[in-house]
Amino acid sequence: MLPITLNGQPSTLSTFLTVADLLRQLGHDPRRVAVEVNREVVPRARHAEHRLQAGDAVEVVTLVGGGEEPATPAEPPLKIGPFTFRSRLFTGTGKYASYELMRDCLAASGCEVTTVAVRRERLVDARGRSLLDHLDLNRYVILPNTAGCFSAEDAVRHARLARELLSNLGNRGAEWVKLECLADKKTLLPDPVGTLQATETLVKDGFQVLVYTSDDPVLAKRLKELGAASVMPAGSPIGSGQGVLNPNNLRIILEYLKEGDPDYPVIVDAGVGTASDVAVAMELGCDGVLLNTGIASAQDPLRMAWAMRYACEAGRLAYRAGRIPRKLYATASSPWEGRIA
Repeated sequence: MLPITLNGQPSTLSTFLTVADLLRQLGHDPRRVAVEVNREVVPRARHAEHRLQAGDAVEVVTLVGGGEEPATPAEPPLKIGPFTFRSRLFTGTGKYASYELMRDCLAASGCEVTTVAVRRERLVDARGRSLLDHLDLNRYVILPNTAGCFSAEDAVRHARLARELLSNLGNRGAEWVKLECLADKKTLLPDPVGTLQATETLVKDGFQVLVYTSDDPVLAKRLKELGAASVMPAGSPIGSGQGVLNPNNLRIILEYLKEGDPDYPVIVDAGVGTASDVAVAMELGCDGVLLNTGIASAQDPLRMAWAMRYACEAGRLAYRAGRIPRKLYATASSPWEGRIA
């Protein structure tokens, strides 16, 4: 670990980086910033060769216009049971090439919640390192999930083990669980009967249950009636990258679950492949998106993490702003009056 001071704030880098590496990690265009290390300007031509050292004081600055920056439109927080979050993007921890990359992508995504599966083999990797050593438990609320469970009994068992583990760690994630009760290994679609059974048991057991389900509106309604804190319909099969395949079903789910309860959280879970998929889900009126593969398996995961973050924010703003109606024919932007004939 490499302690430095970045723009006046203590910061820790995972490894020795050049100035160019740091700017890339921060998502900055080197043409639009100036960098000073220990009160000495580092020219852009030397960014790739100037290696940062422990204790360096780094300043990254840019030009700003006079006056105050326009305020972002006010956005109410996302509420799920006792939890309140600013970010509406939930991310997973699997499939990353390294723990360091996972950590950097979580930070870039702006998420406050990250999912972790309960596994024996996830306790340590081949080098003896634990996943938990690379998660800031003060920064993130851990959402344990029952991924890989194919019966209600197994899902309930995994949830209870996760609650014990996170209680020991003092993380608020002990209060909730993302329920997955799968039907088969080929589609990874939820088993509706097992999902209903496990939801009922876990709710009675005191869990805040966020339940992965299909895009079946009737099943979604039943799950809410059983006490699920959030219903999480799949956009498409897990890890498929197909995006939202059936937006009309999602619209019906939103109508059913929010009738008389407009703040009930509906979160799209699974199938997201790129930023536009996130924007589509949010523009439909969904309250959030949970994804993992879309970032972790991208050609440039860190860049994709930033893209997913902005897409989630843009989609929510667009939904709240209200899109214009679709029309068959054109409507001129400029007035017809006053034309030079």
